[in-house]
Amino acid sequence: MIKPHPPSGSSGVRTAAILVAVIAVLYLARQILIPLAFAITLTLILTPAVAWLRRLRLGRVPSVLLVMVVSIAGAGGISLVIFNQLIEVANELPRYQQNIHNKIEAMRTPSKGPLGRAAATVKELGKELSRAPAATASATPTSGLGGRSTQNQTGRPVAVQIVEEPTTDLQYVRNLTNPFLAPLGIFGIVLIFTVFLLIEQDDLRNRLFRLAGLDRLNVMTQALDDATRRVCRYLTLQLLVNAGFGVFCGIGLYLIGVPYAALWGAVAGILRIVPYAGSLVAASLPFMLSLAVFDHWMPPVLVFLLFATLELVTGNLVEPWLYGSHTGISALAILLATVFWTALWGPAGLILAMPLTVCVVVLGRHVPHLSFLHTLLGDQPALAADAQLYQRLLAMDDQEARAVAHLYLSENSLVQLYDSVMIPALIMAEQDRHKGALHQSREEFLFLSIKEMLAEFSEQTERSELEKAETAIEEPPEARQPATFAARVFCLPASDEADEIVAAMLAQLLEQGGCTALSLPLDSSFEHMLGLVEPSEADVFFISALPPFAFARARTLSRQLHLRFPRTKTVIGVWGFTGDTERALQRFQPYRPHGLVTSLANAVRLIGDADPKTSKESQVDETARLTYAV
Repeated sequence: MIKPHPPSGSSGVRTAAILVAVIAVLYLARQILIPLAFAITLTLILTPAVAWLRRLRLGRVPSVLLVMVVSIAGAGGISLVIFNQLIEVANELPRYQQNIHNKIEAMRTPSKGPLGRAAATVKELGKELSRAPAATASATPTSGLGGRSTQNQTGRPVAVQIVEEPTTDLQYVRNLTNPFLAPLGIFGIVLIFTVFLLIEQDDLRNRLFRLAGLDRLNVMTQALDDATRRVCRYLTLQLLVNAGFGVFCGIGLYLIGVPYAALWGAVAGILRIVPYAGSLVAASLPFMLSLAVFDHWMPPVLVFLLFATLELVTGNLVEPWLYGSHTGISALAILLATVFWTALWGPAGLILAMPLTVCVVVLGRHVPHLSFLHTLLGDQPALAADAQLYQRLLAMDDQEARAVAHLYLSENSLVQLYDSVMIPALIMAEQDRHKGALHQSREEFLFLSIKEMLAEFSEQTERSELEKAETAIEEPPEARQPATFAARVFCLPASDEADEIVAAMLAQLLEQGGCTALSLPLDSSFEHMLGLVEPSEADVFFISALPPFAFARARTLSRQLHLRFPRTKTVIGVWGFTGDTERALQRFQPYRPHGLVTSLANAVRLIGDADPKTSKESQVDETARLTYAV
């Protein structure tokens, strides 16, 4: 018994339910998952060092322990140096007490001038509004403990102040260490997880593969390698970007004259591990120091401009370009992921946002049911160039459509633009038109816009050829003569206007190659025109046909041409056809054409190979040479 397929909506509901459940688990189990995520990130950073020690024939456990000891010692040493430098800065602040006092006085509200008078008026209004009514002064006095009044002899209430008992030394130590106990506990858990992951790395990987299933070993291997490579690449780039940020900050602060410039540069590079907030904290320290050290306001302003400029350039130009191109995440997705993980895990999510998002994008890339994650967050274009062009033409936005075509043409050739962008867009238009989904006004706009683009590309080609001719004046005459072909090519549309447009594309490309090509319009008089030009045996009829109904009209037109001009060769262009061309040629029996092509590039190559003046294989049978299977 055949089971019915579940409705398409049920899979979407199931996927949404799974995502909601995963987000709930991530939030509820964050106390465990946050240290584990930090440990996995730290494992990826330390794995190359462990692997290097193992290549020196040191055991896994000694290698892990040695790497952990060196890493902790290095981090502790750097922290101690920075802490000592900060203590020195704090000890020198009393020297600048007068500067600090002058800055505070300067920031107070002025007492003279229009601004001072306005501030005094606002202050007086505030006093008037805050003054209690006179009726409250004669209010009934309230009684306190033991029936005694809590008001003094003037009738006003007496302020009550709660005095706490003096704390002992043990309570003072406890209050001082409480804020540091939670971070130290998380740090210890992260170290334990990291040591365990480094030691049991191979076993955990195998268990993960076993959990996913032996039939998915290939997919899981690719996904794990892809995620590891992208996360490691991101961590390396982040290290380089933060180091560069710290170096530029240190150099800028040194040129401004801020004391301990190297210290503030190192602090800026370290704190920038925390996105957005780290740079703000790093900038506040030298900014406040500059307020205390200098008598005037220019150095603090320069410090502010230095950090603001570096952060804007790094955060809006350098990081999106580097992270997007090397991690596969779009710039908008980086911002959205940062907000999401921060809302879910707080400051820890802010730090881990990028590595976690990289893993999510890789998961969407390799798991079909989660492919929408890769579409939403990945850096690959959501629409191909042909779909973008067709969508913009449907929206009747000629300017954006031209921008899509010119952008593609800036990196590719004209024949690639026609084959990969314009012809697929015309095929989509033909499919919608035959289904009755394309309005006549949009259809007319689409065809007119593409024709105008063809004319524009033809003018650009002519200008480029003229420029080349002007630069080649010094060459011999025989070197400056363009290649010419003995055969004439008559490009005929099979049935409708879309076929006529592609025929014009082919004629344009052939003329650029030095061939005499004539694109005939779509009307009943083209047979009369053919009688006037008298096609010969060396000429070629090229019938242009677009899917979905390409073969029927092309077969009819091929038969008519064969009956009227039996000695002239006929080639069929079924653009975008992906089937077997040899079997497709059998559908034209008994009037089989001499060739069938599916792209303009192959059509141009076929005509060039068929010309006896340019081909060294002129002795080969013409029919065999013209039969071109793609």
